[in-house]
Amino acid sequence: MLARGFGFAGLFLLASTACASAVPTDEIQVYTSDIEPVGVVGLTWHNNYTSDGPKIPDYPGALVDRHAYSSVTEWAYGVTPWFEAGLYVPLFANTPGQGWTFNGFKLRALFAKPGYADNEFYYGANFEFSWNQKWWKPHVNSIEIRPIIGFRFGPGNRLSITFNPILDSDYRGGIGGFEFNPATRLDYRIDDTWTAALEEYDGFGALHRFLPSSEQSHELWLAGDYNGDPISVEFGAGIGLTPASDGLTVKLMFSTDLTGPRGLLATR
Repeated sequence: MLARGFGFAGLFLLASTACASAVPTDEIQVYTSDIEPVGVVGLTWHNNYTSDGPKIPDYPGALVDRHAYSSVTEWAYGVTPWFEAGLYVPLFANTPGQGWTFNGFKLRALFAKPGYADNEFYYGANFEFSWNQKWWKPHVNSIEIRPIIGFRFGPGNRLSITFNPILDSDYRGGIGGFEFNPATRLDYRIDDTWTAALEEYDGFGALHRFLPSSEQSHELWLAGDYNGDPISVEFGAGIGLTPASDGLTVKLMFSTDLTGPRGLLATR
């Protein structure tokens, strides 16, 4: 089964290189309030590739999405049953214009209702504090506030819908200066190993004045999850629905526990 998961993921990556390539984000994911158990260290490796995207940088000196690969390793630690601390480093990219670049790092604090897997209603909030290189973001410091709201329903609670009404800011412009970039996920748990999902990622612009519809970003994604031991895999492909969106982007994530009873570094 794991081989099948890597096979699907490989097909997504091969499809992307066969197509045509502003900077893909380091993390394309809807948060579901799942957190590491207390005392366990986890690692997630995010990989994104934009095959078809805008050729013009968002601002002078910025990296360009088209044919860009971005990646980051995310380290997580379960502090309490409801609090997880995280660190994103290194955050890097490879683009045709600038080659390999180190783009910064992020600190993360996730607060969530314990027992995600058993909850019909789950919720939480994630906070990320970033230090950015000038070619990755226009300002050195930025913040992301990500509320998490989700419901399970249907036969056996196999269906779930999760909403992340994300707010991003560079600490300028007050509350109205926050950008509204929500993410939504509808998924179906096929069995204990496989989940299929439909995701949408949107960028409306600043709260005080949304961008015109043609300048907004809206992307629709098909994704799949393989819940394996010791490594889980999430993969997907998304297409843009507006001129300001990336045309085709793929993602591939590997997740594992490093410590704990089932961790890669645990004594077996």
